[in-house]
Amino acid sequence: MFRTVLLVGIGGFLGSVSRFLIGQGLHRYFDTIFPIGTMTVNIVGSFIIGVIYSMAERDNLVSPEMRMFLAVGFCGGFTTFSSFAFDNLNLLKDSGFLYLSVYVAGSVFLGLLAVYFGTQIHKLF
Repeated sequence: MFRTVLLVGIGGFLGSVSRFLIGQGLHRYFDTIFPIGTMTVNIVGSFIIGVIYSMAERDNLVSPEMRMFLAVGFCGGFTTFSSFAFDNLNLLKDSGFLYLSVYVAGSVFLGLLAVYFGTQIHKLF
């Protein structure tokens, strides 16, 4: 159990640092009030978790410990619903309903699409 907790913690650390760096980089590059960083990491994280679970459940290619490290740890630290909710509130206050609608619909739709593609991609290899 200690090993699993340690793996989840290390994965969470790496996921959080990755989210921070990607978010900062995208915000600097695009220079916009739109929360492109949060949206991007949530979509990429959805894809990654789809790949992990597909490989683990269908093909038994990912061990239970590695699944905890990647899915619970890394993806749990990488993606974030709390940032998503906070960004939505700020968009509603600062930019109005149009940006809020695009962000919510885009995040949900593209997130679902990313999970689906993540579950299918390993079939190509």
